[in-house]
Amino acid sequence: MPSDVPLPASWRIALPRSTVAVPVARALIRTALADIEAPADSDTAELLTAELVANAVEHTRSDEPIELVVELLPTGCQVEVHDRDPAPPGDLSRPEPGSAPDPWQEHGRGLLLIRTLSSSCGHRTTEHGKAVWFTLPSRTPRS
Repeated sequence: MPSDVPLPASWRIALPRSTVAVPVARALIRTALADIEAPADSDTAELLTAELVANAVEHTRSDEPIELVVELLPTGCQVEVHDRDPAPPGDLSRPEPGSAPDPWQEHGRGLLLIRTLSSSCGHRTTEHGKAVWFTLPSRTPRS
């Protein structure tokens, strides 16, 4: 895509609060990043998006849909998942002492992946609950 053509600023998509939302969100991220020059790493974006959506589905007590917000930035992309539960997620900024995930458990690695693989991440309170987000930098174009 030529640099003089502006990119769409963002997409906001409602997803059902069910496990079907995870593969749908992955496909949406893959599509959003497919046709732009030097996008963020779509494999990493898909993985981290799946983690955020799965957490929202599993830990949100409301039956309301969740929302996926994808914003293309000049320096990469930001992905947010909005849910209706105002309770904050675990600590996205740094691991708590002694909080290493148990290698024998199925759960407990999502926030670690988000902290480790994103360039930044966090959460914020919204009017109707919270948004949990991460950013990824653009990859340099292949020559």
